[in-house]
Amino acid sequence: MKLFKREQRSLFGEILDWMLTPLLLLWPVSLVLTWLVAQGLAGKPFDRALEYNVAALAQLVTVSNSRVQFNLPLPARELLRADDKDTVYYQVLGARSEYLSGERDLPLPADEEKVVAGEVRLRDAEFHGSDIKVAYMWVKLDLPGSKLALVQVAETLDKRSVLATEIIKGVMLPQFVILPMAVLLVWLALVQAIRPLNQLEERIRARKPDDLSPLDIEAVPLEVAPLVSSVNDLLMRLKDSITTQKRFLADAAHQLKTPLAGLRMQADLAQREGASADELKQSLRLIGRSSIRATHTVNQLLALARAESSGTAMVRQPCDLAALTVEVVQECVSRALEKRIDLGYEGAEPGAMGVLLDGNPTLLKELVRNLVDNAINYTPSTQDKPGVITVRVLADTFGKALVLQVEDSGPGIPLAERDLVFQPFYRALGTEADGSGLGLPIVLEIAQQHQATVTVEDARPGQPAPGASFSVRFLAQTPLAPA
Repeated sequence: MKLFKREQRSLFGEILDWMLTPLLLLWPVSLVLTWLVAQGLAGKPFDRALEYNVAALAQLVTVSNSRVQFNLPLPARELLRADDKDTVYYQVLGARSEYLSGERDLPLPADEEKVVAGEVRLRDAEFHGSDIKVAYMWVKLDLPGSKLALVQVAETLDKRSVLATEIIKGVMLPQFVILPMAVLLVWLALVQAIRPLNQLEERIRARKPDDLSPLDIEAVPLEVAPLVSSVNDLLMRLKDSITTQKRFLADAAHQLKTPLAGLRMQADLAQREGASADELKQSLRLIGRSSIRATHTVNQLLALARAESSGTAMVRQPCDLAALTVEVVQECVSRALEKRIDLGYEGAEPGAMGVLLDGNPTLLKELVRNLVDNAINYTPSTQDKPGVITVRVLADTFGKALVLQVEDSGPGIPLAERDLVFQPFYRALGTEADGSGLGLPIVLEIAQQHQATVTVEDARPGQPAPGASFSVRFLAQTPLAPA
């Protein structure tokens, strides 16, 4: 139950609700309990007075000449005199239940009640339309074989109610002052307790937009420290992301300068006076080559951005890696033939057991295409000694693993540069092949999104041209049925 309804959740309001709601709900319960306790406390002194009066009257019951008599002296009458609040009644019955004194029609004890001489008892009853409290006692008579005499004293309950009301007033009236003070103190305590959060908000709001330094975790309460620690972790990751983006944009701008400068220079050469037709054709060929290089760089940048932005939002479905790889190889055959490269596929057939994995088919094709393009770009080939590129898909149904391999007969990658080639825009030293340096970073990003690992090693260790063998191992794949 919430006493304070709000459209937007408030931590201050939530705590205030949980503190004040029980307090306000328990207050009426406290009133009822206090009333019941006051009723019991108010009746005890009057009950004792009734018991005393019954005992006093019992002593006045005597036996004279084998007859039961009751003589009520004047002082005793004064004790039983009615006051301004309550009316006191009494009744004395003899051994044969004959009337001796007092009220004739005063209610008698229940017939099934066990009779015990000399024991004072109390009961509630009604007399002349009013509730009364009755104290009664069975008196043993000095007569052989006689029954017990009955002495009863009754009193109305007005004084008890007045005393209970006074007790209630004495207890409850201070609570009407204490309760608002308690609410106010709770409010002030919460305002004071939540002040560190307000100070934290002010410090964050006062920061400059480019200030991504961690927040001081020592200046906040212990309960807020995990939240501040999470915010610091987010700030660090955001800082790294912004740094990476700035570096990426700078490198991309630098990479695009070269083909664009070539385009501008060739356009200026084509427009110079006295240029021959052959020179004009040469300039146009160089312009086309520069435009192709710029287009390839832009496409690679877009592919890397698409791979990095997929993340957890990547749409997954069962993919046949063998079928995707064969399709990419078929698309790259014409380009390989232009460079006199022998491009082939071997390994698992499409639809075979173990070649299915849960992934994104578009990104997986991009991964295979970049590996094959990278191999074509860096594999030297001549008519006498053509280059060889082999693409494989190996399925291990027992180990629940799937491996993609792209092996070439090129110069290979030195051990010291095998980690560097996966950085954006990095190109191995001593190579003259056209490229943007983005293919392998794209491969690594897509592999990581599919929980795969990428390794590179020599294809033919110890040879003058050891070649390079790239392996993408998809681990812990759920075994899927063949297509």
